[in-house]
Amino acid sequence: MKMTQYERMEKELIYDPADPEIMGEQLPLQDKLWEFNQLKPSDLVKKQEYMHEVFAECGDNCYIELPLHANWGGHHLHLGSGVYANSNLTLVDDGHIYVADKVMIGPNVTITTAGHPIDPDLRARGLQYNKDVRIGENAWIGAGVIILPGVSIGKNAVIGAGSIVTHDIPDNVVAVGNPCRVLREVSEKDRVFFYKDERIDRENL
Repeated sequence: MKMTQYERMEKELIYDPADPEIMGEQLPLQDKLWEFNQLKPSDLVKKQEYMHEVFAECGDNCYIELPLHANWGGHHLHLGSGVYANSNLTLVDDGHIYVADKVMIGPNVTITTAGHPIDPDLRARGLQYNKDVRIGENAWIGAGVIILPGVSIGKNAVIGAGSIVTHDIPDNVVAVGNPCRVLREVSEKDRVFFYKDERIDRENL
């Protein structure tokens, strides 16, 4: 039996995102996201209600600065606990995005799961495919970073501001650039200095 477009989407195959079954589920979520983005900064309870109702998963003590932009309203977003995302986070969440505990996301970050065929005839038909994205525990995604479909970022990794992440990044590294490359490992020096030659005053923390 031939798969539906929705089934093809779920299996990360090439599919038609304008299929009526898909749009019938997606559009109400976009309406809910619009309402979410109208909330005041003090509407903390309503923000949590949205995140726990709409997101695929949402752990404890997660916070997202508005506005949030998301193709599916965050419906395919899996958040661990203690995740913080700054304003203008853009999620192309046609596929699933997995964000582990204690991840920090800077402003104007884009996480995209959707791609389009290189073949011009297929692309002219508006077809696409999705590949899931994973971000490991305690990673820090700097301002303006773009993460492309299918990428995994390791735990404790730091992705420098403005980087474009086109391939997997391992645990415990600082990675920067376009395309994003490992610059160095997280080291003992990082336990002593927090910015250039400025020391961490641990006794006061």
